[in-house]
Amino acid sequence: MDMKKIEKLAEMIKDARSLVFFGGAGVSTESGIPDFRSKNGIYSKNIGAEHILTPGFMHHDSEEYWRFYRAYLMPKGVEPNACHKVLARMEEKGLCDAVITQNVDALHQKAGSRNVIELHGNGQRFFCEKCRKAYSFEEVDAMDLVPRCTACGALIRPDIVHYEEALDQDNILRAVSAIQGADLLIIGGTSLVVYPAAGLITYQKPEGLKVLINQSETYSDSLADLIIRDPIGQVFKALAPLINL
Repeated sequence: MDMKKIEKLAEMIKDARSLVFFGGAGVSTESGIPDFRSKNGIYSKNIGAEHILTPGFMHHDSEEYWRFYRAYLMPKGVEPNACHKVLARMEEKGLCDAVITQNVDALHQKAGSRNVIELHGNGQRFFCEKCRKAYSFEEVDAMDLVPRCTACGALIRPDIVHYEEALDQDNILRAVSAIQGADLLIIGGTSLVVYPAAGLITYQKPEGLKVLINQSETYSDSLADLIIRDPIGQVFKALAPLINL
C-alpha cells in the first residue's frame, strides 16, 4: 500500500473546507458484494444483466428478474467495511459533508452516514407498483419468488433506478449542489462509465481538488490531482489514524 499517497490524502482532508465522497460498486466489494463490471463481476457471469434490470424485463419475465435480483441484489449478513465506517466517522467529526453513492445496498447508512444521496435508489426498500404500499427487505424476502402486494395483488418492485429509467431529479440536484460546493472531491470504487451519474463529477468548481481511489484505470484519471490504486477499504483503514479518527 502506498502510504505516501495516503498521507497526502490525509493532509488534503485536513485542509479541505468542504469534502464530498462520490462512490461506486468498488466501495462495497470488500463487504462481499460483487461489483458489476470487473472481470469477476456480475456481468461476467450473467450475459444480458443490463437487459434483466429493466422495467420491461421485470414485467415480461418476472420470475427470471426476481431470480436475478434475489441472487445478486438481496445479500444477507452483509456488513459495512472500513470505507463505510470511516466515512461515517468523518461526517460525525465534520470532515465529510455528503456521500454520493451509485450503490443500492444501503451500507453507508448502516455504517452511520446520514447525508447520503442515493443516485440509483435503495435496493433494501420495496413498494407496490399500483397502490404504492411500502415493503421492507424482510417482508419481501419472506414472500414467493415474485412478490405481490398483500393489499391489491399487484407486482412489488425494488425502489431502485432500473436501466431505461431516469434518475430522481431531486437527488441529481442535491448531488450537483454538494459537488459544486466541494473543494475536495474523493471519488472511490467506480469506473466512472455509468452515465449520467459519472458526469456529475464535472460540476466541481475548477479550483477544486479531485482524489481518485480505484484499482483500475478510468477515463477520468487525467482529471485527478491524486490517484490511489489500493483497495479502498484498506486505504480508509490506514487513513483513519492520520486524520485522528
